[in-house]
Amino acid sequence: MVVRMSDNSVDPSGNTEAFRAFTHSAPPEEPAAASKTPLIIGVAVVAVVLVAVLAWLVLS
Repeated sequence: MVVRMSDNSVDPSGNTEAFRAFTHSAPPEEPAAASKTPLIIGVAVVAVVLVAVLAWLVLS
């Protein structure tokens, strides 16, 4: 005699109602990626300040 273990997951192909619920469920949405604009602006400001400091040192 073979004793089956309990199955905690429901197979969507097991019945029509579960399959329809499975196919109509929306896929989980991924969060939107963070904008890189502040990083680019920050790097540009640092580069401009660095060039200005180097120019001031060279010319003084």
